[in-house]
Amino acid sequence: MDYETILYELSGGVATITLNRPDKMNALTSQMRAELAHAVKRAGQAGRVVVLTGAGKAFCSGQDLGQTTGGADALELERLLRDEYEPIVRAIVEAPVPVISAVNGPAAGAGANIALAADVVIASQSAYFLQAFSKIGLIPDAGGTYVLPRQIGLARAMGAALFAEKISAAQAADWGMIWEAVDDSDFEAHWHARADYLAQGPTLAYRGIKDTMRASLGNSLDTQLEMEAQVQGKCGTSRDAKEGILSFLEKRSPDFEGR
Repeated sequence: MDYETILYELSGGVATITLNRPDKMNALTSQMRAELAHAVKRAGQAGRVVVLTGAGKAFCSGQDLGQTTGGADALELERLLRDEYEPIVRAIVEAPVPVISAVNGPAAGAGANIALAADVVIASQSAYFLQAFSKIGLIPDAGGTYVLPRQIGLARAMGAALFAEKISAAQAADWGMIWEAVDDSDFEAHWHARADYLAQGPTLAYRGIKDTMRASLGNSLDTQLEMEAQVQGKCGTSRDAKEGILSFLEKRSPDFEGR
């Protein structure tokens, strides 16, 4: 697929996907959603870490309302979510490598929830998150009703959705909505360093971390302990685990192959 609304770059194991409609605050069109879903799947196979970020001053302002007619019927909204938004969220969650959202500016509506679907969210101090849906008579979507209560608890998720108020990057970090908020002047260098670190790491173990952590949200203790044992057994026989232990004993940096 040729991309027109995003930028895709693979360098040093880091696959960077940049939403590229800066004049529209990277608002999501149907074409952009298709390109984004495709690019995340591609990046998950080609890279050792995936980074999602935005061009210009915003990360993503959500659905491009210029493509939405007032009073759109329920069946059309359901189709839009199932066919165009769900593939993006699933591609992020199911990627076999870590996914970082580098939130460089405002993340609103579906843009906020796509960002929050990532494994790690790093935001600039000037960024904010906004569940804007109730302002136009809708509920949070693109996975928002799943992610928010699990990240920040039901009370805060309810408040964020009902009042539709901006949540600053600092507040989001304090609440546990995101991993960290970084000074604007350091933001780009910081997320690059985070991505480079993961790109040099043990990819199989990272996949195991993703799978087990996410599964724990719906598993019983017995099921989770069994899954841990199975995944750890697989990781323990890998070349990376052997290299990790050997490098520790030899007091040197490990040389992980990843794949």
